[in-house]
Amino acid sequence: MKNTNELKIKDIKNKYNGTNCYNKSIPNISEVSDIVEELFNISTIYLKEDVKKALEDAENIEEKQISKDILKAIIKNNEIAENKKIPLCQDTGVPVVFLKIGNNIDSTKIMEIIDNIKLGVEKATSSVPLRPNVVNPLTRENLKTNTGLGSPFVNFEFDKKLENEIEITVFPKGAGSENMSALKMLTPAEGIEGIKKFILDTVVSSGGKPCPPIVLGVGIGGTADLSLKLAKKALLRNLGERNKDKKISKMEEELLEMINSLKIGAMGLGGNTTALDVFIEINGCHTASLPVGICIQCWADRKATAKIKIL
Repeated sequence: MKNTNELKIKDIKNKYNGTNCYNKSIPNISEVSDIVEELFNISTIYLKEDVKKALEDAENIEEKQISKDILKAIIKNNEIAENKKIPLCQDTGVPVVFLKIGNNIDSTKIMEIIDNIKLGVEKATSSVPLRPNVVNPLTRENLKTNTGLGSPFVNFEFDKKLENEIEITVFPKGAGSENMSALKMLTPAEGIEGIKKFILDTVVSSGGKPCPPIVLGVGIGGTADLSLKLAKKALLRNLGERNKDKKISKMEEELLEMINSLKIGAMGLGGNTTALDVFIEINGCHTASLPVGICIQCWADRKATAKIKIL
């Protein structure tokens, strides 16, 4: 790594795998760029422990030999990535970032934080390295740095529980799974059964394209754009972490069972495990509307978080 700050990749990785978030206090906002660089390094090389365990569990219960072999290859792939300290997938995704802003962080600092998130992405593109995936959508010109034209894609949220703190989560999102995203404006009359049908139809039509076993994020309510944002935000949860609303939690479990009963399996070649988990987030919506957004994540469910105190 090119970093010369105090961050130690091994120590951070141990904390990250234990708590899924590490804490750091910084005197200068310029250090945010180093932290973002480290987060992309962690997330693209070291798959989280909950995901690794889920893949191992899926391999243990798999009965179809070809899917069992695929899952074994995925697990071996992750071991090689860790040992060689190289990205676990050639598609290191587009740099999606979730930023929580706490109390007493003024607007000037926020702008500086954004600039340093961008710089951190540029540094990670060179040092990890991240594949330069971001292009002009019309000319397809490669921007080489994964920044520019609105990239990195930063999702803002204010969190009053944070005091003089920010929380940054990096979420590298591969194209194979992102291309299977879906939105449908259901009628309220279609209700929960209509939602379930749309989700299952989307998974079936996706087949092996999103590199299953997948993790499924679902956003229900809000507006068309908000439902898709909710779907992506849902994917930030740890595997097995249910929605606090018991009815939604039950729906997540039901959908997970239904999706796995489809027997699409690893890479779409059949098998017991099509999805590792399903997460649902909801938002209030217009009485005449029922937006449902779906965001699919591949087996490489990559993310890393840091909570940063601004001194």
